[in-house]
Amino acid sequence: MILPSVIQAMEATPLVALDRLRDHLVLEGRLLAKLDYLLPGFSKKDRAARAIIAAARAEGALSPGQPVVEMTSGNMGTGLAIVCAVLGHPFLAVMSAGNSRERARMMAALGAEVVIVEQAPGGVPGQVSGADLALVEVEAQRLSAARRAFRADQFRHHANPQAHTAGTAAELWQQSGGTITAFCDFAGSGGTLGGVARALAPKGVRAYAVEPAGAAVLAGAPASCAEHPIQGGGYAMPDLAHLAGAPLAGHLCVSGDEARAMARLLARREGIFAGFSTGANLAGAVQLLQGPERGGTVAFIACDSGLKYLSTDLWEVAP
Repeated sequence: MILPSVIQAMEATPLVALDRLRDHLVLEGRLLAKLDYLLPGFSKKDRAARAIIAAARAEGALSPGQPVVEMTSGNMGTGLAIVCAVLGHPFLAVMSAGNSRERARMMAALGAEVVIVEQAPGGVPGQVSGADLALVEVEAQRLSAARRAFRADQFRHHANPQAHTAGTAAELWQQSGGTITAFCDFAGSGGTLGGVARALAPKGVRAYAVEPAGAAVLAGAPASCAEHPIQGGGYAMPDLAHLAGAPLAGHLCVSGDEARAMARLLARREGIFAGFSTGANLAGAVQLLQGPERGGTVAFIACDSGLKYLSTDLWEVAP
């Protein structure tokens, strides 16, 4: 099959059984990883980027040639840069200086105008807090008004979770032969988790939110330490629109060290070279098989590529 553009390749990622890792950890049940890091922008955000732009064009919110602005940790921005390049929309990505520089370079290579916002006082490079994100949001709003741009608004746009209900969830169920009993995902915008939960909960699948230690606000805990290395989420935002009313079975808490260790283990045992949030998802899935989902089949998303973290401490390991 010849695709008309790379946009049509933003779907249908493989689902892989992690039986070697399961046996290494001596777990009862099964771990399934959906390899969304193999999408064209090397992250799961491609799905939502495509859906938001398609919906905006269909609804008349985005005119031909009109600029698009979005605040991003880099993954949504990369997906939007690809879609906008193909469809002829100038794209402005607004991101915190705390995100890895590989992400900014990739977006710029795809034709995006990348605006870097300095971190809040006391910010740590490689760790983006809710305070950092608030500064990025202010700049994104200013640029949207100044450029008369369409704001993609991944935290609120209805097409974000819908992309995962129609795409990710349907693929998970079909590829697994309907055997999945649980799903977990690191909460960024909440689009993936909310979309999958709404689609699969009626089929008996229990969905769990994964949050970083010290910022597990969705679970009702206070944000005692919002700085953590798991980029792309865990911003200590308790009111994520895409999770409002979502049928969640519970919440999981993962430390930065646990996410780092699991990402490294995934690479060495299964050959899956993914990033911090994937490590967090794997750590959460392991918790489930060691606890409430023992003996079941737990699926999670390999969210983005490890290539986006080469400048961080994720891969500072001995050869």
